Amino acid sequence: MRKSILFLLSLLLVASLLLAACGGATTEAPAEEEPMDEAPAEEAAPPDEEEPMDEEEPMDEESTGEKQVLNVWSFTNEIMTMAVAYEGKNPDVDVVYTMIPMTDGEYQTKLKASIGTADVPDVVALEAAFVKEWVEADFLADLNDLLPYAEELQTYPSVTEVGTHDGITKGFSYQSTPGGFFYRRSIASECLGTDDPAEVQAMVADLEVFKETAATIKECSDGDYYMVGTSAALFNPFLANRSQPWVVDDTLVIDPKVEEFVDFAKLFREEGYESQAEQWSEGWFAGMSDTLVDAEGTPKKIFGYFLPTWGLPYVLQPNSGDTGGDWALISGPLAYQWGGTWVGAMADSPNLELAKDFIRFVALDEENLTNWATGVYTNEYLKAIDPSVPDDQAQAPGDFVSSAVVVEKITPTFDGSALYEWLGGQNNYEAFGMAAPNVNGALLTGSDDAIQRSLQSALAQYLQDEITKDEMWTLWLDNVRSEFPELIIPDAPGS
Repeated sequence: MRKSILFLLSLLLVASLLLAACGGATTEAPAEEEPMDEAPAEEAAPPDEEEPMDEEEPMDEESTGEKQVLNVWSFTNEIMTMAVAYEGKNPDVDVVYTMIPMTDGEYQTKLKASIGTADVPDVVALEAAFVKEWVEADFLADLNDLLPYAEELQTYPSVTEVGTHDGITKGFSYQSTPGGFFYRRSIASECLGTDDPAEVQAMVADLEVFKETAATIKECSDGDYYMVGTSAALFNPFLANRSQPWVVDDTLVIDPKVEEFVDFAKLFREEGYESQAEQWSEGWFAGMSDTLVDAEGTPKKIFGYFLPTWGLPYVLQPNSGDTGGDWALISGPLAYQWGGTWVGAMADSPNLELAKDFIRFVALDEENLTNWATGVYTNEYLKAIDPSVPDDQAQAPGDFVSSAVVVEKITPTFDGSALYEWLGGQNNYEAFGMAAPNVNGALLTGSDDAIQRSLQSALAQYLQDEITKDEMWTLWLDNVRSEFPELIIPDAPGS
């Protein structure tokens, strides 16, 4: 598609909206909060007591006595932690960190409005829901000269694929977000005869045996146990296993996996294999803590949840009530990834080389990634660099990083951690390390978010028997046609 032209038109529209004081579109993605748990990490001395890192200096002119100012914009305070750590290694640099919420699209609106102005930031954070829109446009700098660092650290291919378009890499991420299937050990023992992860994985290894196991779980409990809280949880896994992306040569592609998901979701609804709780709803969360009841007040239990790396510390664990220790993690029937944050440099940044060096530090520096994942960046550590850092600014251990080299080195440190105990004696880093290489990041396009939200909306009506399957396809395709008039829209499946 004519991405750059469409993106510029979007920019002009945003500028006019700002003048009219209008809000942006809503972004549907769970916000990441501070982790609720910790894993063991070696105590690190404050940065002024450490041996200096053997790192390259920022790629900019020699210091003139005044600090170089680097403007970084983000929608989360996560990268602020690494910005302070960067200043500790580069005292001649002042990172000015601006955090803008994603509420009602505010972050994307202000970012687009800054293009071509003196207010344009040097470095920007880009969330998974809209990163590809930016990577496909012309407003981010070429970061191909950083690829040797990615090769050295063995950055997972899926991470680099998301930040690349037409052979040019414009974004790197410090995270990899492979997904897995979390299940209840007690239900597995009762209904499947074992809670061993290897044996349970064999019972959900593909979609056919997954459905058979769902029937076993239901029969075992007389219908009081559900295989999953909602079939929507498999939306990402199905999409991650398509053979083609949503848009190819300006044409919408309805991959067979999309049709397969629709039939799968309908089956799980009709057979009672899912609780019908909407994802992120109160009922969906209640299944994590054994507080779910039906309309008559009958207790119900959910066997498993499809969640990515961040789903453990940010979603499942803090909402699990007294069920800690009764969970395990396996790969499930389909490899997938979900979420993540990429960093890129604006092409018209006045400090482009410094911006690139900051991105290298954030996403492609072995020591930084190790510190980030293992809990070195405590508040005490950060305040030793900048005493004005907020009292709650820190990074607890556990975030899954994008380097296979770092993952291999630090995985043993999570043995015996609090997360290890919460998973009934299982190393979550090891489990996700096995899943990460299998993820395909080449399917994302800049149009994905709008296309997928429209499909989910139409599908919800079909699952509730409000419309027929044919009406669902027609409704979805009409919505996509309205959202993307330049796209060639195929006939509905089955027509």
